[in-house]
Amino acid sequence: MLGRLTHGMLVLLDTGFDGWPLLLQLRSTGAEFLCRSGARRIPLIIKRLPDGSYLSTFGMEKLPVRIIEAWITVTYQDGTVRREQWRLATSLTDHARYPARELVDLYHERWQVETTYFSIKATMLDGRVLRSTCCTDIDQEVYALLTVYQALVRLAGDGHQPAASGSRPDQLHRRSGSRSRPSHQRRRGHPGDVALAGTIGRAILDNLLPTRRRQRVKARTRKNPTSKYSKNSTQYPSSAQRYTLEVEIIVMEQGLKARSSANSTVLRLEY
Repeated sequence: MLGRLTHGMLVLLDTGFDGWPLLLQLRSTGAEFLCRSGARRIPLIIKRLPDGSYLSTFGMEKLPVRIIEAWITVTYQDGTVRREQWRLATSLTDHARYPARELVDLYHERWQVETTYFSIKATMLDGRVLRSTCCTDIDQEVYALLTVYQALVRLAGDGHQPAASGSRPDQLHRRSGSRSRPSHQRRRGHPGDVALAGTIGRAILDNLLPTRRRQRVKARTRKNPTSKYSKNSTQYPSSAQRYTLEVEIIVMEQGLKARSSANSTVLRLEY
């Protein structure tokens, strides 16, 4: 992946990928990073910033990072409340250009990658597993799935350009089109001259997502009674629903343990 990164990219990393050797390699490509840092760290506070974040360093190479610590409170539609601590680390050290509250909101939107995984694993495969029995054939089958998925995304883009003026590309609903008739129309002339993509195009344009990314939680169920994740099965609702998100940005001086709310900044995001 590192070989694909270039200047101008921002890489979002999950918890556990905050090791300074990896982040140092990532920065050498010219890309920036925003990752969730583990609770075992107690970063040195070098300079406090007005938005509640602070400057620090990671590792032996003293990699410059900006730390954003916050309490995240999620209130579901059914009244259930979840509260947890976050510590984000980023190479975007300019707090005026990249406010802490915006980076927390951006990182929270990482859930949308699950939509892609769900499309590939559940929708396109109809719940089936990969059929191949050797590594070479598995690689071939995975590449075939990714190719079909990219083709569907391109169809979504084709439908967006000529007929969805005023809407954003990320409003397009990635429908399963692998069993639908793609289009009776063909591309002609310059690649920019694209006709609306038939049945799939109309289905996409009739189901645009909201202009802002939805705040919603996907239902999670325990698939295997012996799974190591079974203890978390009761922490999530049994059906998809909306929620409100409250973020309290606060420096946690004693590790991931809040001091007091005196020096915090509270924001509430409701869509």
